[in-house]
Amino acid sequence: MPRDRAPLGPGGSPGASGTDRAAQRAVTVFPLLILLAGALGMIRPSAFTGWGTGTPWMLGTVMFCMGLTLTLPDFRAVARRPWAVGLGLVAHYVIMPGLGWLIANALGLPPQLAAGVILVGCAPSGTASNVVAYLARGDVALSVSVATVSTVLAPLLTPPLTLLLAGQFLHVDAGSMVTDILKQVLLPVVAGVLVRLAAGRYVDRVLGVLPWISAVVVALIVVTVVSGSAQQIRNAAGLVLLAVVLHNGLGLALGYGAGALSRLGRPASRAMAFEVGMQNSGLAASLATAHFSAEAALPAAVFSVWHNVSGAVVAAWMARRERRRTQDTAASPAAE
Repeated sequence: MPRDRAPLGPGGSPGASGTDRAAQRAVTVFPLLILLAGALGMIRPSAFTGWGTGTPWMLGTVMFCMGLTLTLPDFRAVARRPWAVGLGLVAHYVIMPGLGWLIANALGLPPQLAAGVILVGCAPSGTASNVVAYLARGDVALSVSVATVSTVLAPLLTPPLTLLLAGQFLHVDAGSMVTDILKQVLLPVVAGVLVRLAAGRYVDRVLGVLPWISAVVVALIVVTVVSGSAQQIRNAAGLVLLAVVLHNGLGLALGYGAGALSRLGRPASRAMAFEVGMQNSGLAASLATAHFSAEAALPAAVFSVWHNVSGAVVAAWMARRERRRTQDTAASPAAE
């Protein structure tokens, strides 16, 4: 999913810039693009034979684009709101891994699929979570902060969590996984940040294009993973889809609930919903393919499609409810 966050205008309010409009269009079109990529991988899997070796490079491209969108104020925002960011980070890395383990056991998933579901849950925040949070009228600054920190900490948290929760199903080489996450996630993000610092003037000119680059590359990841597992998907489609829908839906609900219970306010709670419920499934698919099997990558492939569709739908629903609430509040004095 496009990693270009919803740009902020003066005072942190969403701006009506060309980048803003590009991000909205990208996040609206993206679910359709992902559905098309998934269908193409199922219909013509032979056309993408051998593409699997390029998945780490594709993911690195998406992460580099993410780094290009980050600025120093994004990192300062973390220091200004340590409680809210810390809560989001804990909620993300407790709720989704825990849900993955519970769902895998409750559905009695085969070891490969169980490990794949758990690995999705142990991944950092999804690559479109902050754009979707913006469309839902959520707290974009909080969303960006949680997504950034969860991504930076992924090499330290994803492997040990996967070992702890998926180790009962398969052998997990946590050390090798750390190395892969460093290469595919952290280094590209850092490189993007450094390029932004060194050539910010030039990067600003292409920010509107970054969501589309990320969208196309993630679609390529999906078609690659799906095509490599087309037969397994046909054999286990219903079970995997059920696991993914439960994982994503419960993650969105519990993420919102964590924000509400902590009294962060409605905008922050909406942001929390997407930071918890949307995962970096591209990373999960790459790690599953490299460390487990094509079958273990199935949950990540299906999650890639589903969570972007559900995220866009839930964001539209939340935004509509917020508009109605605002209209009712504005109309109430007149009614009196």
